[in-house]
Amino acid sequence: MKFLPGPGVGGHCLPIDPTYLSWEAKRRSGRHLHFIELANEVNLSMPRYVVERVGLVLNQQGKSTRSARLLVLGLGYKKNTSDVRESPAVQVVERLVDLGAVVHAADPHVLPDRAPDGVTLVKLDREQVAEADLILLLTDHDDFDYSVLRESGVPVLDTRHRLDSSDVPGVLYL
Repeated sequence: MKFLPGPGVGGHCLPIDPTYLSWEAKRRSGRHLHFIELANEVNLSMPRYVVERVGLVLNQQGKSTRSARLLVLGLGYKKNTSDVRESPAVQVVERLVDLGAVVHAADPHVLPDRAPDGVTLVKLDREQVAEADLILLLTDHDDFDYSVLRESGVPVLDTRHRLDSSDVPGVLYL
């Protein structure tokens, strides 16, 4: 199974199970599982890192995060699901909202009552893309029409390595 960097891990088990495994190993053997602890630390820090990258990309455009209009693609913790439990995407958008960004999110799987406070759910279309200062791909649902990003000229920060730069010029990766 191929693993690529992403905005973090989520769901009901992945963020919790490594911590339990490490704790149980320490309890039974008295030894730390440093690799698991380090991997867990990296995974848990990824939403903060994504927000930092958003700030850097906006700064390169001469804009700040405060009042920037961001179009987020995907809120679920994994593609093609509506599950937002422990979702790194939700953590990212909550941080961005706290920094004063205007966040619109497209996610055909997530119901409006499951969207984070301060986030407006929208459909992914050319109008939403054109109004954005930055597009942030956090959950790469298969049913997104990625072709609307092709000629927009709006920078795209792809945290899932879903997009090909030959299809979407100017795409940036984590």
